Amino acid sequence: MALLNALRAVRRYLSPLSTSKSWLSTKGSLLGDKNILLMGAPGAGKTTVGRIVARRLGLPIIDVDDDVLEAAWKMPVAAKLAAVGGERFLEEEGQALCGFSASGCVVSLTGSNPLHAAAMRRLKDSGVVVYLDVDGEDIVRRLAGMKVNRIVGQEAGASVRDILRRRKPFYEKWLDVRVLCGRGAAAEEVAEKVLEAVERHGDRAADAFVSTRSAGEAPARPKTHFSDAVVEGLAADGGLYVPKRGFPSVDAGEWLRLVDMSYPERASVLLEKCIHPSDVPASDLRAMVFEAYGSNFSSEAVAPVKHLERNQYVQELFHGPTASFKDLALQLMPRLFAHCLPPMCNFLVLVATSGDTGSAALHGFGGLGAGADRTGVLVFFPEEGVSETQKLQMTGRREGNARAVGVRSDFDFCQRSVKRMFGASGLTGHLAAEHGTVLSTANSINWARLLPQVVYHSSAYLDLCRDGVVAFGEPVDVCVPSGNFGNAVSAVYAKQMGVPIRRVICASNRNRVLADFFATGEYDVRGRPLTPSRSPAIDILKPSNLERFVHHASGGDGRLVAELFAGLDARQHFRVAEPLLRRMRREVLAGWCSEGDCLAAVRSVHARTGYLMDPHTAVAKVVADRLQDGSCPVVLCATAHYGKFAPAAFEALGILDVPEDPVEQLRRLGSAASAPAPHGGVMKCLEEGGRAGHAVCRADYALLVGEVERMIQDSFLKVM
Repeated sequence: MALLNALRAVRRYLSPLSTSKSWLSTKGSLLGDKNILLMGAPGAGKTTVGRIVARRLGLPIIDVDDDVLEAAWKMPVAAKLAAVGGERFLEEEGQALCGFSASGCVVSLTGSNPLHAAAMRRLKDSGVVVYLDVDGEDIVRRLAGMKVNRIVGQEAGASVRDILRRRKPFYEKWLDVRVLCGRGAAAEEVAEKVLEAVERHGDRAADAFVSTRSAGEAPARPKTHFSDAVVEGLAADGGLYVPKRGFPSVDAGEWLRLVDMSYPERASVLLEKCIHPSDVPASDLRAMVFEAYGSNFSSEAVAPVKHLERNQYVQELFHGPTASFKDLALQLMPRLFAHCLPPMCNFLVLVATSGDTGSAALHGFGGLGAGADRTGVLVFFPEEGVSETQKLQMTGRREGNARAVGVRSDFDFCQRSVKRMFGASGLTGHLAAEHGTVLSTANSINWARLLPQVVYHSSAYLDLCRDGVVAFGEPVDVCVPSGNFGNAVSAVYAKQMGVPIRRVICASNRNRVLADFFATGEYDVRGRPLTPSRSPAIDILKPSNLERFVHHASGGDGRLVAELFAGLDARQHFRVAEPLLRRMRREVLAGWCSEGDCLAAVRSVHARTGYLMDPHTAVAKVVADRLQDGSCPVVLCATAHYGKFAPAAFEALGILDVPEDPVEQLRRLGSAASAPAPHGGVMKCLEEGGRAGHAVCRADYALLVGEVERMIQDSFLKVM
């Protein structure tokens, strides 16, 4: 490791502890003169781990308790605490640290240092704060063995666990990088993780992104980082961004720590591993995550997993504000986007949707605070290819710089047009030069849209572990109703991180191009019409994220991906070689179901269990019944609430006296189903929104470009 080798090769100097409060180490490295500051609860092992890290790097080690506080106070820390009490102790401790100076050292902080803001700001400026996130039960056991009977801030009657819970927000506030320690992890193991974390923090290039169509990066070409990928959306060569080094591996001990965490906590830890802190600092990321997955979700669990029947479980991904799985990404993605925005430029986010992405994007970006005045959202949807509820959710939103336009064509035309705009240098240059506006996208071609989906697949497995359905390491299958293939490939990425997913099952409706592709290795849409179905969100013939999966399965062969997908629009066809097809089939199974089978599944599951599925979930159920062998649990991704597709639900249940009022329709379905409950967000949308007027245009690329220019004029060029 380059950074570690540089650190180890340097000569260092330590000022005498008895005569100075300043420690210096002369060295040349990627860290410069920065310190490694180990932070964590009492008993986290900061001193022990710090000594190992210092020895491995050949750096000075400073223990704040022993070398700073006791040296300054001329008395043991415990005696000081007993003499002055907790509140005064914290103030004097902070004052002592405000006069502390060190350079190029490993510093083991006290457990209470993060409670003093001024001292922590000074310390944080001097180096990288590494949070040793140790399991609470390990802490309690260690403190008992050390015979520690009082901690700073511990009042009468308060337990050690109470203190740990109170302190955790302070540790989360000040960390630069987290080292998540498995239960019972040895100090040497933790020290190795510290070294890896520090090296990653100092090497932003290690988290660079490449295009799926990249055949190799030119040395002079600037690195593409997470913030670049988020803002740009699509790579310049027409490919999709992926992490150059793939996904980080999470070990079993870390996964087990996540089992008992809440959904936002799981998301924070996992996303920290995937987003470099130079792009989004950990504390900012955590704040975004907790805002994204809060009271806007009707379930506190955010994406709960529930038993359906036999070995089948449903992960309910529809508890967000627009009742679709897209909310899991699009409540977070706009916050990441706003954070990554460069100054002095406007951004128009283009969205092609088959129904759910549009309303989720409009809602997510509509809730932005900072950056909202420089961000607009324009949604293109197939006018006759979405449900009435989906259309109302999109056209009924009028907040801020947001608009939805119906197109008299299908989703594939909308998506193809958006991609074409990104590749039209004349258009993008004109918009930037004349209007100061850059195009981006919120479709799953944008990495920030796809990444949060990895979290909910991981969370589903953790829920099964928590509930005793599986022990960690035992396999599960995941069945996804797939349209643009983002949901499926994000499950593949979760597997790459270490989730024991055996197979991802890709479920299609009668637009079964994916099922045919995995069966034959031939991707062929020549003369193949898109047929409207009762599961319109997966009425797609050209799934963009298949490109990411082929890139993954081919070992990152950018030349091959470019050859296959760059020519797809021209030839409408490609074939993969048999060895690659075999590799793809090892990870993904694919099948499809008819309209009749879809409705029958809704009806039969409701009759047996009382659970009412939407048609997309029913597609997954049918295909899982056919392809999954029953030897392990299978998680069905319930991607939407039945309330968004009420006509299909009534048809499936054989209810003939359907109320004309959409609100009454939802109430009627809610009374017929024992679960899930009616969705409040959908109900509110139907109650408050009448038929809203919206623009509709022909399937003409030039007309869509005109809508883009009109949107820019209305959003950013108004005369005040």
